[in-house]
Amino acid sequence: MRQPNILLLMTDQQRWDALGCVGGWARTPALDRIAAEGARFTNCVSNSPVCIPTRLSLATGLYPHNTGVWNNLHHQMSAQQPTWMQAVRAAGYRTSLFGKTHLHPHSGDLRAREGLMRLYGLDDVDEIGGPRASARCLSHMTAGWAAKGKWEAYREDYRERFANKPHTVRPSTLGLEDYADRYVGERARQYLSRYDRDQPWCCWVSFGGPHEPWDAPEPYASMYDPRDMPAPLDLPADWDGGATRPRGALDDRLASRPAPTAEEVAAMRANYAGNVSLIDDEIAGVIEVIEARGEWDNTVVVMSSDHGEMNGDFGLIYKSQFLNSAARVPLLVRAPGRTTAGSVCTSPVEWFDIGPTLVEAAGGELRHRHFARSLGPVLDSLAPEGPASASPGATHRSEALCELDNEIAMLDERWKMALNAAGQTYLLFDLQSDPDEQHNLAGDAGYADVAGQLRQRVLERLVQSQPNLHGTD
Repeated sequence: MRQPNILLLMTDQQRWDALGCVGGWARTPALDRIAAEGARFTNCVSNSPVCIPTRLSLATGLYPHNTGVWNNLHHQMSAQQPTWMQAVRAAGYRTSLFGKTHLHPHSGDLRAREGLMRLYGLDDVDEIGGPRASARCLSHMTAGWAAKGKWEAYREDYRERFANKPHTVRPSTLGLEDYADRYVGERARQYLSRYDRDQPWCCWVSFGGPHEPWDAPEPYASMYDPRDMPAPLDLPADWDGGATRPRGALDDRLASRPAPTAEEVAAMRANYAGNVSLIDDEIAGVIEVIEARGEWDNTVVVMSSDHGEMNGDFGLIYKSQFLNSAARVPLLVRAPGRTTAGSVCTSPVEWFDIGPTLVEAAGGELRHRHFARSLGPVLDSLAPEGPASASPGATHRSEALCELDNEIAMLDERWKMALNAAGQTYLLFDLQSDPDEQHNLAGDAGYADVAGQLRQRVLERLVQSQPNLHGTD
């Protein structure tokens, strides 16, 4: 078979359970189709539960503790940094990007950095900022808003939201026609429908939603009844179990949490579900174009998101925590002829494993030292075993890391723990008996041995992942 085309679908701030085939509260027929025709990984963890460090990790295969980028900050990836995109291009592909990358600062005019994007490994680029950045930086999209006289109203809407109540729920001033996620879908469809090169294509479609604010346009804004949304996870009064334990960044966030009302949370979740369904419809349109070209049977598809959204869980909004709602993300892989349709894998996966997976699919090679792993071997071993199981031998990683603000979390198929910046265990959950993370066992003497063993594994992983950043294996 000739080299497959490659479609990378990425969303921003999509929870792991915001799939019809998982949580059931957001309708996603296009994404459910990809899952049904490929494999769904139920235990994929973001390398960092915020945009910039995890997107940098995806591009490079390096952890935040390698790059030194531990949170959102003014950072630009070096033009000399090897990436998975360069490796796919070197394998003979024409690479393209429509949407958000956040590999350089979201300021000024993004169109002026298309040369930089080509150095990163992307040939054809139409980049946008995220929802917040689009209120201040130019792109082809925001220039179009300005030409229609819509940009200032968008800016004013954002100013009002964040000056008063950031979790305000109301439709975007842009309307569906000019909404960012519609723009990204349309640009990708136009590009693919006109693609006429001899090279196989690798198209990265990177939506800015369902990232807050909660501003899905009509008809999606009223698509879901807030009363039908699942209730948020509470923070139990005995969450610490009475234990004396070290504190970390999550404790600071819980102490200053916005604690939206039950009605506000329901409204946020309904609007969020609408945005997820909007994106799903855009993806369905992209699939239709590929099918019309007769290329669907020879197209590898990977779908994921950079991190989740608390959406009222534990009284929190946004991301920036190691809790499942923020750190766990959807991951779907469709590789025709490679894995049994409808496969489900529960093995830990780290989100930057997407890069080597795409390079392997392209027949390319990553020559720089990195710590991401291709999902290819586990794809080959998967077989459908039901809605919550994996075939024997389908282990990808024994554990996965997630990092933020000099803190590190690790999970395996049973445990999740987190070390604060001083290296002390301040979170510990038994995910088998407590999948909703309601009982923090850190500081409980009965689990001291477990905490010590997990901490040692984290330290071993840190030692094993100390690269010469520009060297080779």
